[in-house]
Amino acid sequence: MRHGVRKADLFASFVVFLVALPLCVGVALASGVPAELGLVTGIVGGLVVGVLPGSSLQVSGPAAGLTVLVHEAVQRYGVAALGVLVLAAGLVQLGLGALRLGRWFRAVSVAVVHGMLAGIGLVLVAGQVYALGDVGAPEGGLGKLAGLVWLPGRVDPVALSVGGATMVVLLLWGRWRLGARLVPAPLVAVTLAAGVTWVFDLDVRRVRVQGLWDAVRVPEAADFGRLTEVGVIGTVVAFALIASAESLFGAAAVDRLHDGRRTDYDRELMAQGAGNAVCGVLGALPMTAVIVRSAANVRAGARTKASRVLHGVWLLLFAAVVPGVLGVIPVAALAGLLVYAGGKLVPVREARKLWRGHRAEVVVLGVTAGAIVVGNLFEGVLVGLALAVAKTAWEISHVHVETEDRGDAGLVVRVLGHATFLRLPKLLDALEALPRDREVRLELGGLRHVDHACAAALEGWAAAREQRAELLREELLRG
Repeated sequence: MRHGVRKADLFASFVVFLVALPLCVGVALASGVPAELGLVTGIVGGLVVGVLPGSSLQVSGPAAGLTVLVHEAVQRYGVAALGVLVLAAGLVQLGLGALRLGRWFRAVSVAVVHGMLAGIGLVLVAGQVYALGDVGAPEGGLGKLAGLVWLPGRVDPVALSVGGATMVVLLLWGRWRLGARLVPAPLVAVTLAAGVTWVFDLDVRRVRVQGLWDAVRVPEAADFGRLTEVGVIGTVVAFALIASAESLFGAAAVDRLHDGRRTDYDRELMAQGAGNAVCGVLGALPMTAVIVRSAANVRAGARTKASRVLHGVWLLLFAAVVPGVLGVIPVAALAGLLVYAGGKLVPVREARKLWRGHRAEVVVLGVTAGAIVVGNLFEGVLVGLALAVAKTAWEISHVHVETEDRGDAGLVVRVLGHATFLRLPKLLDALEALPRDREVRLELGGLRHVDHACAAALEGWAAAREQRAELLREELLRG
């Protein structure tokens, strides 16, 4: 039995390695850093996170979901600052896990999560379309979208053909279940693209190789001084929160794919933090748990964490023994891979389901995605969270006013539900509409929640009502 498990894990590790290799390189190039740094993060994801407790079958490495944020950080602060940013983000994750806050990430609105993925996917696709044609991309999400208008006249037709053919192979090979199970579609597509461009000596841009150890850069003492900058702190927080959210949401998805032990969210968060801390020390890309690799691991028959550890071993051996192989890979092929991956991030099917039952959630999704495209990832997520909270507050703030006429005994007015400032105008309108010449008894026992604004308004209304009744009594006595 043990031998069977070991054999299954060994096979799964090869499958995950073959899936991870092109994605590590592609994510690194899309992030604006040397290709080797993507491999370093993949290696750490296997050898460090792979042995730590948390989720036994989830596989970590550089993810397309962080590409946009990392590229912005590299453009703003430089590659030299990346190590400090990732190290600090890893320490934040370790702190969150130690405080047992991992489970709270599951409380984030599904619409915000899908909106985040949609925004990342749109910006990623918009940026990589330029790389498909060996053209430099403009800055910012809006700039990339606007630049698509004049892009057709500038692309290199040979590079575009290579990238387009890569996406076709990804699509067709992925639909062949038996073939995709034996050899992952990303590896087939990139290998074919590299083979064709090499055999026919096509003039396209290829991956630059500088060696694994030359790409690693340990942060220096001066780099840590940047942690006093407000913008750097914001980037660290964004790295930590978004990487944590993506990892823990992915863990929930992976748990649904197998019948084994469930994920311990707090331990998984600490494992991700430890991995990012090591990546930061090496000056590499930040990591998250990656659903594509994790799903491949489960479907390949993995039973224990040995498969994800071994996939890190294979990445290390590849980077140490045959790194020159990367130099024959066309950049356009990796761009095609990332365009395909970015398109898969846009949750079209989930949006349709939400539209049928919860249209307000689709608004949150769309606003979150739009804010990411217009601004940046961190701001977009904050906008989405704020909108989701406001929507929830509005939906639960139902207040109802019931009036019972008891004849000579006057009116009994009961206020029911949740009285918040969002429903204050409706509440006051109902109370002000009551007859002024009748005695009113206000009952608030049916209220499940009253915020300060409503409490003050009710007290003010009752006081004004009492004052008017007192004046009326005085006028009757004088008359």
